[in-house]
Amino acid sequence: MSSHIPQEKYQKVQETVELLKQYDIIAAADLNKVNSAMLQDMRKQLRGRLQFKVLKNTLMRKSMEEAGKVGSDEFMNEVAGPNVFMFTNGNPFKVAMELDQNKVKVFAKPGDIALTDIVISAGNTGLSPGPLIGKFGVLGIRTRIEAGNIWVTLDSTACKAGEAINEDLADLLQRLGVKAAEMSLRVKAVYEKGDVIPGEALLLDLDEYRVKLEQAIGKAFQVAVEAAYATPQTAPIILAKAIAQARAVAMEAEWATKDTVELLIAKANAQARGLASMVGKKMANA
Repeated sequence: MSSHIPQEKYQKVQETVELLKQYDIIAAADLNKVNSAMLQDMRKQLRGRLQFKVLKNTLMRKSMEEAGKVGSDEFMNEVAGPNVFMFTNGNPFKVAMELDQNKVKVFAKPGDIALTDIVISAGNTGLSPGPLIGKFGVLGIRTRIEAGNIWVTLDSTACKAGEAINEDLADLLQRLGVKAAEMSLRVKAVYEKGDVIPGEALLLDLDEYRVKLEQAIGKAFQVAVEAAYATPQTAPIILAKAIAQARAVAMEAEWATKDTVELLIAKANAQARGLASMVGKKMANA
């Protein structure tokens, strides 16, 4: 790297090059709306599975070039804007879904949907009286003033699960230190050995895929049985089907065996009874 590049940036590039040599997968997640506290929580949750690095895109591009990563331009074009880069090995789809599932608690914003019932517990809020009293009142939360603080007199449900959190409640929750919303890192794209997978293609609906897989297995099983293709799974069904077909042929041919003789006798008996009934009717009408 040329000498006019600041030492700090040069060091970051070299550190990143080392990570690129160790890991095959690079995931870029949107750094917008992600504060340092959330990022720290995410690091703790995924420690040992993902290496996090906040790096400017120009330095990431330079690092990938120095590490000889093919397709770095395509990847960097896909992840425009501020990013946190994550390094790992394994399945890129699993990485993206793990990030989506590992959510951290954050303060709710007006308009956020309550994940569960939001209950303001009875007790000292630690908040000084003033305009806030009115906000508690609007939300239907009963309070009293004691020792210079606002006290909630009864446990109160301020918002039910599925309802939108309004501005007054969002403000109170933040003042009370209650994190009622969740946020995860949104993956823009993943780079794996020269391949670039866009973020929207990484999150799979597992329930939908499970249903489709079960349907495919069922159809494949039916085809294998129809084709008499024996496997440990299809052999019992194929044998049972063959036995049933052989018995039906034997019955039609009136071929007596130890398996068909009772059925043939029962069939003959039924036919004889039917014939006797018809004869009886004709004689009665004669």
